[in-house]
Amino acid sequence: MEDYVYILDYLAKGRGDSPPHKRHPVVYGIGENQFTLLELVPRNDASFNIGERIYVGKDGEKRKKIIKIKGRVNFEELTATAHGEMPYIILDIVQNTKERFIKFYNEAPAISTRFHVLELLPGLGKKMMHDILAERKKNPFTDFTEMCDRINFLRAPDKLIAKRIELELTDPNQKYRLFTRPPISKGHY
Repeated sequence: MEDYVYILDYLAKGRGDSPPHKRHPVVYGIGENQFTLLELVPRNDASFNIGERIYVGKDGEKRKKIIKIKGRVNFEELTATAHGEMPYIILDIVQNTKERFIKFYNEAPAISTRFHVLELLPGLGKKMMHDILAERKKNPFTDFTEMCDRINFLRAPDKLIAKRIELELTDPNQKYRLFTRPPISKGHY
């Protein structure tokens, strides 16, 4: 389960596509750990900023802005605002938890004899993959800037990760899920 969520959208008066008698305040967020898309029930006195990191874990004392997690949602159920903000917030999460993703670059395994996990990153081909593998054998990477310095033509390895996460969240038919949970089936949380 997610302990921290980044706010994608806040609808103080509820969704406009719901009947007036069923409208209630709603918050959409993306989890920091597994990039779980969530619908949250806010406290009456709470206000939210898009991109804000809030606690939603089990400790009720620390949960200041959210009453409860209503449940998981799929990408299609999010608002247009949430869709627009998601790429930026995913990149923020990747940059704020970069140690996890540097470790991914240092330890990513082969899927088969002809296919490597690194090739699943959009825009990263076989040549770049071989360069990354060769460099990490010499010395593990310590941050994204150092990766760019050591590997010719590699730009923004954090954005490659963010693009992969976005692809996994927006395309329910992805065979491989490196960073996200599978989408939910309708009616199941």
